[in-house]
Amino acid sequence: MNWLFVVAGAAVGAPLRYLTDRAVQARHDSVFPFGTFTVNAAACLVLGLLTGAVLAGAGSGRLNLLLGTGLCGALSTYSTFSYETLRLAERGWRFLAAANVAASVLVGLGAVHLGSQVARELFA
Repeated sequence: MNWLFVVAGAAVGAPLRYLTDRAVQARHDSVFPFGTFTVNAAACLVLGLLTGAVLAGAGSGRLNLLLGTGLCGALSTYSTFSYETLRLAERGWRFLAAANVAASVLVGLGAVHLGSQVARELFA
């Protein structure tokens, strides 16, 4: 029955990704994929918070399935990030493509680390 937790989290994460992506991108008059960048950074932060909480004993395996695998898995989107980066490069926006890769990796790692540290401090 663990799969139900994953499904429930994904049922929230996927529409949240779509709606957030569209709302953020609509506010930026740019070819840079700010919407995808935002949802991926947010998913990394949430996953870091969750991981830190679980490691501190404040979360359960089921919570991890619901929010980590389900919500964060559906909220983040590596395939869209890859596609949008490729499209930037193909259209001659090579600097933006490289910036998207670098910023996504750095911000993603930073967000996971920040979330984990905040959770560990809160639940220590």
